[in-house]
Amino acid sequence: MSGHSKWANIKHKKEKTDAQKAKVFTKIGKEISIAVKEGGGDPNSNSKLRDLIQKAKSNNVPNDNIERIIKKSMGSTDENYEEIVYEGYGPGGVAVIVETTTDNRNRTAGNVRSYFAKYHGNLGQSGCVGFMFEEKGVIVIDNEDGDIDEDKLMETALEAGAEDFAADGEAFVVYTVTEDLYAIKEALEGAGYTVASAEKDKIPSNTVTLETEDDIKFMGLLIERLEEDDDVMNVFHNWENCD
Repeated sequence: MSGHSKWANIKHKKEKTDAQKAKVFTKIGKEISIAVKEGGGDPNSNSKLRDLIQKAKSNNVPNDNIERIIKKSMGSTDENYEEIVYEGYGPGGVAVIVETTTDNRNRTAGNVRSYFAKYHGNLGQSGCVGFMFEEKGVIVIDNEDGDIDEDKLMETALEAGAEDFAADGEAFVVYTVTEDLYAIKEALEGAGYTVASAEKDKIPSNTVTLETEDDIKFMGLLIERLEEDDDVMNVFHNWENCD
């Protein structure tokens, strides 16, 4: 699989401040709210909710918080969020996909458009870059201590149903079809491996390496500003040298 380092991204996430973690909790809460309104509050019959509960737990959201969000969403008629995806290009032709959840599409569209314009990119039409990405489940296994047997881990992952396997610096990355992500995560944990991250990702079919200092600076700022926006859930791109 091509693309930027998943382990670099995970280490970056680990260093987030408490305020940033609170923002992550809020964003996941929005996603859970939409899932409950669309398919009900029972994760046994609502697969989207079930996946989001797993995502919340992977991000250390307390169980009490998760249950409170579900109960609130089941009884609330005030919050009407919708999911909108924006696509465009960053500096140097980097493809960018921005997934948002918003209760005010005019505000969100205006903000996203301004970020692209300010940091030397441009917002495109729906579908302009989406074809360059394939959705996969991505599981990262921390190997900073270097004590994991790569062959044994790969065998365990493939037997559990994984599609692909790769070493990534001080970690191993297991790729799955999205539907099998959490089942394979549980299988790996059951085999004694510590999972640093398990999430659905969009993997680029090709990557772009930025050469100039300005392009690198502005691309980094574009990603940073997008991720800071309360309406933005996920940012995907094909910038190779992002770490």
